[in-house]
Amino acid sequence: MSWGTELWDQFDNLEKHTQWGIDVLEKYIKFVKERTEIELSYAKQLRNLSKKYQPKKNSKEEEEYRYTSTRAFLATLNEMNDYAGQHEVISENMTSLITGELTRYVQELKQERKSHFHDGRKAQQHIETCWKQLEASKRRFERDCKEADRAQQYFEKMDADINVTKADVEKARQQAQLRHQMAEDSKAEYSSTLQKFNSEQHDHYYTHIPNIFQKIQEMEERRIVRIGESMKTFAEVDRQVIPIIGKCLDEITKAAESIDHKNDSQLVIEAFKSGFEPPGDIDFEDFTQPMKRTVSESSLSNSRGDGKSEPKFGGKSKGKLWPFIKKNKPPPPPPASASPSAVPNGPQSPKQQKEPLSHRFNEFMTSKPKIHCFRSLKRGLSLKLGAGPEDFSNLPPEQRRKKLQQKVDELNKDIQKEMDQRDALTKMKDVYIKNPQMGDPASVDHRLAELGQNIEKLRIEVQKFEGWLAEVEGRLPMRTEQARRQSGLYEAQNSSAVNSCAQDRESPDGSYTEEQSQETEMKVPATDFDDEFDDEEPLPTIGTCKALYTFEGQNEGTISVAEGEMLYVIEEDKGDGWTRIRRNEDEEGYVPTSYVEVYLDKNAKGAMTYI
Repeated sequence: MSWGTELWDQFDNLEKHTQWGIDVLEKYIKFVKERTEIELSYAKQLRNLSKKYQPKKNSKEEEEYRYTSTRAFLATLNEMNDYAGQHEVISENMTSLITGELTRYVQELKQERKSHFHDGRKAQQHIETCWKQLEASKRRFERDCKEADRAQQYFEKMDADINVTKADVEKARQQAQLRHQMAEDSKAEYSSTLQKFNSEQHDHYYTHIPNIFQKIQEMEERRIVRIGESMKTFAEVDRQVIPIIGKCLDEITKAAESIDHKNDSQLVIEAFKSGFEPPGDIDFEDFTQPMKRTVSESSLSNSRGDGKSEPKFGGKSKGKLWPFIKKNKPPPPPPASASPSAVPNGPQSPKQQKEPLSHRFNEFMTSKPKIHCFRSLKRGLSLKLGAGPEDFSNLPPEQRRKKLQQKVDELNKDIQKEMDQRDALTKMKDVYIKNPQMGDPASVDHRLAELGQNIEKLRIEVQKFEGWLAEVEGRLPMRTEQARRQSGLYEAQNSSAVNSCAQDRESPDGSYTEEQSQETEMKVPATDFDDEFDDEEPLPTIGTCKALYTFEGQNEGTISVAEGEMLYVIEEDKGDGWTRIRRNEDEEGYVPTSYVEVYLDKNAKGAMTYI
């Protein structure tokens, strides 16, 4: 049973069938690839699940794992890790043994198929060419025969006509003989071509096509065998990990069988047993006489009162009793260029006075966040709308410097573009001068003049903005990395004013480190209100700062500073535009970050290094 003999006339159908076979193979490769992705995803999810429920180190959960049920659960989690690892092995083996091998085989199969069908098309084209030659020879023979018959009939007509001269009759006879000779030649050529075509056709249908189709059949059978072997490998990869998965499940079963409910019950007794005796009977109290009440030493009231002390509110505790007792940060800072009078009015001292808790809480949760959000929103909208003078004098110095530098860079890029255009036109003009037939050199003079004027105008603009930039940089004596970082945070706060509203309600002062600094600490005595709820250690100094401008701290939590004053930094800007500083043991508060130049101590534990 051979395709070459049974399907000799099905070239197109064989081509479609073999392409379908390759498509099936590629579809199977895609199926296995998606299976490997599922296995990897499943393994990853199992590992994450196991990790999620693992006990945290140094936590209360570790104490719970003394019970047999929780220890069995921990063993289950560990076995799930190994179980996930086997699914990763399935994915790796399928990728290497099936997906990779079949992908290479498909490429080889496509090349082989292309070669075979190319040979088949070449053979078909050859037999079609022979057929066309035969048809042409046949038509030529037929035409010559008809021409010879017409010449013979014309000769006979001329010979029978008595009015025709002997010369005309002889001419007609010669023409007839010539046509007959041509017909004989065409007949011989047609006969030779026909024999050749029959020989080529026999070779085509009994030799060339059967050989080509036989190769295509073998190629297709190899493809079928290969996909069957891959399916066996698909099953074997799964079967190889079944023993290990079975061991994992056996270990989980073993852990479950190790659970001892009696032992766990005894552990509960050992953990919570108080050792007191149950209370005795309570005597009848006769209120008509002086009250006599006798209670046993192991009564309920005594058992509840033993070993307890009165709760104290003022003791030191690292945990926060009230999350809103932290010192409030003032509203967002005004622009550095604003006058001191532009600072919103507020309490004259940042030190908190002792007030009722409910009043303090309501004031913090209502007034402060609203003011903060409104001002942040107003500042963010003004920046988005692009309002402000050309020299950006409405911005703080650092932001103004960045804006000016950005403007200078943009203008320099525009100048470079104009100069590139001018250079191109200049070269074009030189070409026109050397080759007048290509164009008129004077035609580009007008455009060159315009470009020169544009470049001059842009240079004037650059000089103007560079002057403003030099003025700003003159006011900023030192450009440290910390200062750049702080100014960047202040600018980021303005661009995200709306989003910061919700954050202002949660943690006004952000988080900070409570580790001790290597420097000598300057402690601030806590107020009565703080002593009552949260007796924390004072923050260590992490650096110093210099006031660049005068700031009148009128809001609650702020502190007034004079230009040029040196102070201690105890808390960095957390992204809200404020830095917490300390003047002495009794005075500390917040100032706008853009008003001070910060010098952090790299050796301090609380210091952060900007990159």
